[in-house]
Amino acid sequence: MRISERVDNAVRAMGELAAVGHDVTMKAEVIATNQAISLKYLLDILRDLKRAELVRSKRGPDGGFTLSRPAADISLADVFRAVDGPLADVHDESLRGLEYPAPAEQLPLVWMAIRGSLRRVLETVTVADLVSGELPADVVALADEYRRTTEERHGR
Repeated sequence: MRISERVDNAVRAMGELAAVGHDVTMKAEVIATNQAISLKYLLDILRDLKRAELVRSKRGPDGGFTLSRPAADISLADVFRAVDGPLADVHDESLRGLEYPAPAEQLPLVWMAIRGSLRRVLETVTVADLVSGELPADVVALADEYRRTTEERHGR
């Protein structure tokens, strides 16, 4: 699983907007500077987030971007899908109808499990959780397990 730079930047931008509050506008230039993201690239990402109705924009001297709803109502999965599409795609095919001949016939179940575990994390973590630093306990436990097993594998 690869998290694209686009998704990473989109989540960071949403975090910036959440940190200033639901009804406060923030200029794209400020977000770009704070998160060290190219302004042109960020504007493309914000366009996708606006199309997905996750952010709103306001023109004029007091303009900028704001979250379209409270950060607690926006999951990381929402942001991911807005800029990158489905959470785990297997060459643009639906997993429900995916079939392989033996010996790979069980592989669609593995792909389903991967998508399910991504959903379990990304659909339960909200932008508000990210900004507050209070992630769901099961997500923290998964991260701790990953950290522990990685250290064991690398002999640290």
